[in-house]
Amino acid sequence: MAVGTAPLPSFQPISGVRLGVVEAGIKYQGRKDLVLIELQKGSRCAGVFTRNVFCAAPVTLCRRHLQGSFSQSSPGYLLINTGNANAGTGEQGMLDAQRCCERLAELTDTNATQVLPFSTGVIGEPLPVDAICNGLPSAVEALREDNWAAAAEGIMTTDTRPKGYSAQVLYAGE
Repeated sequence: MAVGTAPLPSFQPISGVRLGVVEAGIKYQGRKDLVLIELQKGSRCAGVFTRNVFCAAPVTLCRRHLQGSFSQSSPGYLLINTGNANAGTGEQGMLDAQRCCERLAELTDTNATQVLPFSTGVIGEPLPVDAICNGLPSAVEALREDNWAAAAEGIMTTDTRPKGYSAQVLYAGE
């Protein structure tokens, strides 16, 4: 943590959501760079996507998987890597994103269309699929409800510190 920055607040767990965070070595060694978010069966997801014709492979694939989930089962996992945006990578970028979804599906006994991929980082470099796929078993094992602060670190790209906020609201006395 940078000098003079406040620590992250404690985060309220969300029933049915677990997070796994690992150092997969996507761009740098010793940095949290792979975040897996597991959603309870039956969860619903919505997405807002760019209208730009030029968009990264994970954006295109995520859109397809999310659209397909309305006729099939709901998404079960959000797979986020940092250090590499998998943008400007052409057809190989799509194949790489799909391979990561398929590997996670194998590990979790789900369908690859139930995985929503997200990538952030450097544009135009091939996605290090092997590093991601090799990190997935550890990410699955690391799934916990209280991993929010680690996930805030795991999604950092050019940020100098993790960010987050959590609040609990009582509704109808509950």
